[in-house]
Amino acid sequence: MARKQILILLLFLLFILQGTVFFWLTPSSLQLQIYPNFVLVMLFFVSIYYHRHTALVLGLVFGMLHDIVYYGEMIGMYSFAMGLSAYLMGLVFKSPRAPLPMMMTIVILGSLLFDSTLFGVYKVFRLSSSSYNWALLHHMLPNILVHFAFALAVYVPVRKQIELVMKNQRRKAT
Repeated sequence: MARKQILILLLFLLFILQGTVFFWLTPSSLQLQIYPNFVLVMLFFVSIYYHRHTALVLGLVFGMLHDIVYYGEMIGMYSFAMGLSAYLMGLVFKSPRAPLPMMMTIVILGSLLFDSTLFGVYKVFRLSSSSYNWALLHHMLPNILVHFAFALAVYVPVRKQIELVMKNQRRKAT
């Protein structure tokens, strides 16, 4: 149980860091292009290595928190997009022992799905006037690169932490 609490605390810490410290480290010319979502990357890890339903619930909770704290145009959009992309990545890639290349592919595809979902909904409600190609080139690809680099940096410790959570859960079940 303590391992799950550590995982949730880590997600909350990343939520705080992505909105504060990261913008201090980002050059001012890129601050309007890059919106990192490290919690989303962690949800992909939870979805693949732990369980997709847990990632769905965590995506809904942290997405709603993200909607309330950072963006106010539409409440529930990040919640919907984070929950959906984490769940779908866990549904499509059912591999509890996913190797590094597969996990990086999941992060890239999941980030693209997340950003495309947000773009599509914003386009439907006419909150965005830009084309998909422009958004892909100026916002989505830089975000994907940041998510990829973050996922590469935390792959080993996060995978070990989630494996310890699963090991403790199996031990309690027997």
